[in-house]
Amino acid sequence: MISIALPKGSLEQQTLHLFRDADLEVKRTDRDYNPRIDDPRIGKVKILRPQEIPLYVQMGYFDIGISGLDWVLESGADVVEVADLSYSKTGEGNVKIVVAVHRDEEIEDVRQIRPGSRVTTEYPRITKRFFEDLGIDVQLFPSYGASEAKVPDLMDVVVDLTETGSTLRKNGLKIVGRIIESHTALLANRGSWEDPIKRKAVQEIATLLLGVIEARHQVLLSMNVPASALDRVIEALPAMKKPTVSRLHGIDYFSVQTVVAKGGVNMLITHLKDAGAEDIIEIPITKVIR
Repeated sequence: MISIALPKGSLEQQTLHLFRDADLEVKRTDRDYNPRIDDPRIGKVKILRPQEIPLYVQMGYFDIGISGLDWVLESGADVVEVADLSYSKTGEGNVKIVVAVHRDEEIEDVRQIRPGSRVTTEYPRITKRFFEDLGIDVQLFPSYGASEAKVPDLMDVVVDLTETGSTLRKNGLKIVGRIIESHTALLANRGSWEDPIKRKAVQEIATLLLGVIEARHQVLLSMNVPASALDRVIEALPAMKKPTVSRLHGIDYFSVQTVVAKGGVNMLITHLKDAGAEDIIEIPITKVIR
């Protein structure tokens, strides 16, 4: 069995949602940091701060863990990235570590930041390397939350994680540079990854999680089509492969099923109906396993 560390805090709800949709539901109470997953491949489960998870995985306390690539880089952890899960605290997509200053500053580019500026961040290692590469000598102040609230009264610059930049803008800040783009990742301990039995279990878990993520972008369409309209309907279908077509008993109709992208499906249904399809059913998909 493998052990797994799941993130607490901003990524927690999306992670629990993903595992539930993958039929790997994390069962716990609100204050239970030792939950369980009823799957024969998974033993110990812990919910921890994502900042800590990469190093704990590197040290072998866990076989796998979920955390942001930003915390892998910040901690310097030597781990295997098994899968890019590409979700954030609000849903799908990646996040960015950016450099921001007060909106009244006459700075439009990070290279204009003055030497000696006070910089607050939860990412001192990444930030130090970034400004050293630019050749700008700044004062670094580690932050333990609410970093954007410290500019301009306490700090001159903030280096922070953002999805859209809206929180920074609400606090009177403007983005003047981007350091890295980050994503949520499934990480593995190198020793566990080299163990054939554990590696197989990890790959199977990754397949289930990625199958859920892909399925969120797909739907199954099922329809009945008269023989006279079959070619027109097939031509209108953007299938993953080829649609499944079978003749209906006793009438000159066919049943057609195919998986299509969820985005734009409403327009597609209209086109299919115009092409002659009848009894069109849109069916949600829980997993797509390649």
